[in-house]
Amino acid sequence: MSDLIVNQQQNGQQEAPKIEFPCDYPVKVMGDAAEDFVEFVLGVVLRHDHSFNGKHDLKTSRNGRFHSVTVVITATGKPQLSALHQELMDSGRVKMVL
Repeated sequence: MSDLIVNQQQNGQQEAPKIEFPCDYPVKVMGDAAEDFVEFVLGVVLRHDHSFNGKHDLKTSRNGRFHSVTVVITATGKPQLSALHQELMDSGRVKMVL
């Protein structure tokens, strides 16, 4: 597991946390509720992290309209994270990736 390192700028403001790769990295994917949404998300995640074990957490919105799927991937670098985010968003099925 990676340590997050927070650096201080000279003026005392904090920079964004620096991530040391590889690391365990949580990803939350939100989209319209559908019977196959979890399967879709897990398939995309597996293409970007071949070691992904399929473990996930599913939450449904109060009115049942949206699903939120949280997974923890082994992040290897910014290009991998960017590609995962891009594929999920380009699908048209995903509203937000955190």
